[in-house]
Amino acid sequence: MAVVTEQTPLSKLVRKQHAEQLAKAKGLRTVGDLLDYTPRRYLQPGQLTDLSELRPDEDVMVVAEVARSSSRQMRGRKGKLLTVVLSDGRGHELDLTFFSAYGHEQKLHPGVRGFFAGTVGRYHQRFQLTHPDYELFSAADDATELVERYQTHQIPVYSATGKIYSFTIRRMVELALDSVDRVRDPVPAAIRQQRGLMTRAEALELVHRPTVEDQPWRGLARLKYDEALTLQAILGQRRRAAESVPATPRLPRPGGLLAAFDARLPFELTAGQQEIGKVLAQELASDRPMNRLLQGEVGSGKTIVALRAMLAAIDAGGQAALLAPTEVLAAQHFRSISAMLGDLAEGGMLGGSDIGTKVALLTGSQSTAARKRALLDAASGEAGIVIGTHALIQKHVQFADLALVVVDEQHRFGVEQRDALREKAGRPPHVLVMTATPIPRTVAMTVFGDMETSTLRELPRGRSPITTHVVDAEKPGWVDRTWQRVAEEVAAGHQAYVVCPRIGDLDPALPTSSDSSDEEATDWELVPDEGAETRELTGVHAMLEQLRATPALSGCRMAVLHGRLDAETKDETMRAFGAGEIDVLVATTVIEVGVDVPNATVMVVVDADRFGISQLHQLRGRVGRGSAPGLCLLMTQAPGTAATERLDAVAGTTDGFELARLDLTFRREGDVLCARQSGRGNSVRHLRLGRREDEQIIADAREDAFAIVAADPTLAEHPDLAAAVTTRLDEEQAAFLERG
Repeated sequence: MAVVTEQTPLSKLVRKQHAEQLAKAKGLRTVGDLLDYTPRRYLQPGQLTDLSELRPDEDVMVVAEVARSSSRQMRGRKGKLLTVVLSDGRGHELDLTFFSAYGHEQKLHPGVRGFFAGTVGRYHQRFQLTHPDYELFSAADDATELVERYQTHQIPVYSATGKIYSFTIRRMVELALDSVDRVRDPVPAAIRQQRGLMTRAEALELVHRPTVEDQPWRGLARLKYDEALTLQAILGQRRRAAESVPATPRLPRPGGLLAAFDARLPFELTAGQQEIGKVLAQELASDRPMNRLLQGEVGSGKTIVALRAMLAAIDAGGQAALLAPTEVLAAQHFRSISAMLGDLAEGGMLGGSDIGTKVALLTGSQSTAARKRALLDAASGEAGIVIGTHALIQKHVQFADLALVVVDEQHRFGVEQRDALREKAGRPPHVLVMTATPIPRTVAMTVFGDMETSTLRELPRGRSPITTHVVDAEKPGWVDRTWQRVAEEVAAGHQAYVVCPRIGDLDPALPTSSDSSDEEATDWELVPDEGAETRELTGVHAMLEQLRATPALSGCRMAVLHGRLDAETKDETMRAFGAGEIDVLVATTVIEVGVDVPNATVMVVVDADRFGISQLHQLRGRVGRGSAPGLCLLMTQAPGTAATERLDAVAGTTDGFELARLDLTFRREGDVLCARQSGRGNSVRHLRLGRREDEQIIADAREDAFAIVAADPTLAEHPDLAAAVTTRLDEEQAAFLERG
């Protein structure tokens, strides 16, 4: 037999059918992948499974004893039906049904114990497994060894996939452990000794074949460290690659745009805004490309910090690009920045400031004339600030001297999009990324680990508190009161948002756009509950008709806003809402980020159970931006489900940092990493970014990985770590590191 390594395809070690199923369902393609596939729990020796805990449609593996069995001839077809009743010794039973008794009847006699796996169904008010897979302790070829193992070892339970059950996976894992020529160890011996870590080979044995006395979590802790070290090594290499080509220093110029803008500010910057402004100015003046993440509470004033950095870049002779995820947000930035700058944004125009510049807007659904004008302003350098969507990264968009790239709402963009915008500069531009909501330290170190991080914690003076309540949509009285509260706010001269999770059937009277830059809530954002009933989600157009028919809201001026409307309609709708010409705006999540209408005081989120915690926190940040208090009402038809826990968390605190941590506990980690990356190396298998106990593991691994990369940038002296890095990276990510 050929030498088996961790890179050996699984199809060379196990049955081809099993290898294909593992690859398709779990992404396990190599021996190393299989060794990294850890059990989800362990059964203790001699302990029968509590059958009362079974749930319908659940894939299970149970340890049980055959209590009795019976067979009978089937009506209308040949053969015998075999029914076997399992017992857990506590009075609970589970039926096994075989529509062909052949091969099973002689084995499954009373008193036999074994593993039984299948999907739980119900028949005549009893739980049953139909044609389950099983492994008996007394009937296997290696019965003596199996019984001995069952008495002395904990039994690992793996997440089943398709027709491959836990004990089949266990046998394949043990075959891999016994066959692999050498277990790679990405952690250098010196670090293992310093951190008190066992070898990876010891960890794998502890995780997959623990004895009664063993503590498998110790082995898993070592595998978590491996994963953290590998990810941090990738981020360390990425940071080094980004810094390998010097940027043009953008030195501050006294008496320029920034000074003029600061002198006109009608409010005082917070201490945090001033401090971060100094840091950005220092980094802009360096030949080391700035690569900084700016995060902060909703409404903490991140945009003003970014604008001051853009003005500093213009003062130094360069241009700034602001990349927004949607046309609505791009247009909002264009309006608000132009308004804040006043005549400073009218350079070269009649009535403009002598030291002014131009602000250009570039989106995918602009008219040809507007688009040509924006492209010319960007290429000639007349536009100091160019704001746009994904249209900015298209090949034909050119800049005279791109000094600073500001990326708003990073989770909508991948590394490749940010890289494409970088390449529009002769030398690497400085990069500032703004997140919409706070992020936990584990995510900052893992997802954004190639960046320096700044945090704004203070809210600007004058911001009002926001009160949040959960509304049970199945109680008509509560729903009626919700719309009455909206009417009361409108009567008091304020405005309201009503947010829906989908567009629904389009209104044929409204012009639509084929541009896809304004995407609605995606599967990453919508969070269906396990076991929740599938129901049709509310669309904006259906909701508009419902509100128009609501007596409490009669006389209210209403409009819809979503990503499929054409650019002119979206822009006019937002302008009218900002001017107070619309009382109630019924919208999708296109208003989630950056929309600033201080007169809007109430928001109703319909089907709120379908949104993630951070997204709800971001949405409610659209109200309470003026002097009047804000009110957010989360309407749900899913009381009593896991969704209620999420909604109660949002209603219970306005601390975005705590909510961001909680959000991770409800989400798969892979979702978080896919926010910035692509390829199968994204998801984290062992680390749990929502758990505080994993934070120290990530911090230690980060320290070690960055030290390794600083001393050995190509990892030539660390071949096992280099191999682990290669396994995690796909071709595009590897190309990013090579390009530098």
